[in-house]
Amino acid sequence: MIGNISIDTTRYPDGRTNMLIGGAALHVALAAARAGTTARPIAVIGGDLARLHARPWPEKLDLSHVSAVAGASCRFDITYGTDAQVIGLTAAYGSAAALTTHALDALDQSDDDHWHVCCRRPLDVGNILERLVMAGHPFSLDFHLASAAEQIHAAKNALPHAGAVFVNAAEYRLLDDLVAVNELATVVISDGPRAVTLLRHGSAINTELPRRSPVTEVTGAGDTLTGTFLARVLQGAAEQEALASAVTAATHQARDPGLPYESP
Repeated sequence: MIGNISIDTTRYPDGRTNMLIGGAALHVALAAARAGTTARPIAVIGGDLARLHARPWPEKLDLSHVSAVAGASCRFDITYGTDAQVIGLTAAYGSAAALTTHALDALDQSDDDHWHVCCRRPLDVGNILERLVMAGHPFSLDFHLASAAEQIHAAKNALPHAGAVFVNAAEYRLLDDLVAVNELATVVISDGPRAVTLLRHGSAINTELPRRSPVTEVTGAGDTLTGTFLARVLQGAAEQEALASAVTAATHQARDPGLPYESP
């Protein structure tokens, strides 16, 4: 999983504020590891996440490609609305500025079965995806609404080669405007507490409605859906079965208070 590992501050309309260890690379990989597949996040962190490797992670989560450098880690400040959608976000990229170089080095050195790219700033998405396509590596990708239009445009030429693309409903509208979705093998569209839709070459083949459940922390739920789906498919499950597992895992994740950040 190529992407950020970050320190996230989340803010909710009821006044709650949480400081968490976040980042799509970590949460996607963590979900895949919990689902039984060895997963390796490729990320760059700063000294303020020095305790990351010491936490009790699942056995199948491999942090050997998380590089630590001097300085601050990537930080996001995320404000959610009453419908759990992002209504405000600020970022300080910090150590993640070195992610593209680190990821390209990893691509040269590794022969993993599958690559997942978390398409977020400041990663040079076009460069990474071009390398994956040229090498013939199986890959999937996801986006984040704050930079989705820019990143979908950067990923446009590679999208038909992706095994799966993960978006929320708002990101799907951007995707549908920029590319021919019938050329995409698999698209998984989440929509908060509403049904998750699975498309094959632009046609809906399945939907899964999350069970109603109390929501404690939204951050990481979409990444959990992505990581669980990928793990189950790589284990040989049909996509419809993988989607059901992924929606269940994401629902459980939203009940969880997240990974609290402790300053070193």
